[in-house]
Amino acid sequence: MKKYLTALLMTAMAIGVQQAQAQDAPAAPKKTAKKAPAKKAAPAKPAEAPADNDEDAKEPDTSASTTIEFQCELGNEVTVYNNAADNEHIALRWKQRLHRMSRVGTSTGANRFENRKYGLIWIDIPTKAMLLDSKKGQQLANECKSAAHQ
Repeated sequence: MKKYLTALLMTAMAIGVQQAQAQDAPAAPKKTAKKAPAKKAAPAKPAEAPADNDEDAKEPDTSASTTIEFQCELGNEVTVYNNAADNEHIALRWKQRLHRMSRVGTSTGANRFENRKYGLIWIDIPTKAMLLDSKKGQQLANECKSAAHQ
């Protein structure tokens, strides 16, 4: 019985030594078979149409629009230009830049407009409006009110 225990103990120690040596030794680089270069798949088309991106980048014409001034928290100001002939778009002035915003349907009935190129979202509900930055995930202007909201 002692012989078996001694043999078992010696085997366990030998295995432990081998594992310790394997951890200390630098790993040999693995050889891999060269594969033929894979064909690059055509890039997937974005969900939005390229024309929308181009339209979002253009500065809109506000000559035939009505202007609504919004006063927001922290002294921020937003100006919205509505064109009666185009219910699907507005122009929004934020920080001295004019952005073209496209209407996005909502289940709540809120007026939501987006400019995907710049990541801007304008939400207008009966009591207030807000401007969000979807790329940074933060509010730019909140508690925005115009004469129509008061």
